[in-house]
Amino acid sequence: METGALLVDFGGVLTSSVPGAFRAAGGRLFGRPALIEQLLHQVPEAADLLVAHESGRLGVAGFEAGFGELLLGHGITADKAVGMVRAIQDRLRPDEMMLAAVRHVRGHGVPVALVSNAFGEDPYAGYDLPQLVDVAVVSTELGLRKPSRRIYQVACRRLGVEPGTAVLVDDLAMNLAGAARLGIGGILHVESSLTVAELQRRFCPPSCTGLVPGQEIASARPDLPH
Repeated sequence: METGALLVDFGGVLTSSVPGAFRAAGGRLFGRPALIEQLLHQVPEAADLLVAHESGRLGVAGFEAGFGELLLGHGITADKAVGMVRAIQDRLRPDEMMLAAVRHVRGHGVPVALVSNAFGEDPYAGYDLPQLVDVAVVSTELGLRKPSRRIYQVACRRLGVEPGTAVLVDDLAMNLAGAARLGIGGILHVESSLTVAELQRRFCPPSCTGLVPGQEIASARPDLPH
């Protein structure tokens, strides 16, 4: 079997929870923690704004202006949306356990790609991506976003691997479903310790030290296409 590859999401996998950041920002800006998620999930215009922004067709100012218009229907003035993207970004914190696990996997010869729907300006500031991953596949640069199969094809092509040998870690099931259509295995990220244990099981050879402190490797890379 060919050497496998790891595809990894950014927000909500290598960082703290994205919904948590939405709620914290919504509470501070609007006094309503659930409002950002509510609009994104229930109002098609809000979802369209997000798609356009993450695809690189709409900048931060345009996204916030459009979101501000939607706030008017909830008794909130449009200007309250100014700075919303930065407020969300500021509430995302690095997940040090996940970052260490990705570095460890890569250090054992597994090629790694970041596959990310970019949100905001310079969302990866403070993260040493060249030290962390082999390639970064970013939605705004391609005009593609997850769960499109094409963004995963780009990632695998840049890594020089077949999709059937790769595994994606993502916190959204729909993104994993898109990748699965190419034969890419999936790990749904819910809790860092569980994801790290699964990375350990799938990627680390028996001779490597555990990714989870005090826990030895249970199995080797041949399990990779699950």
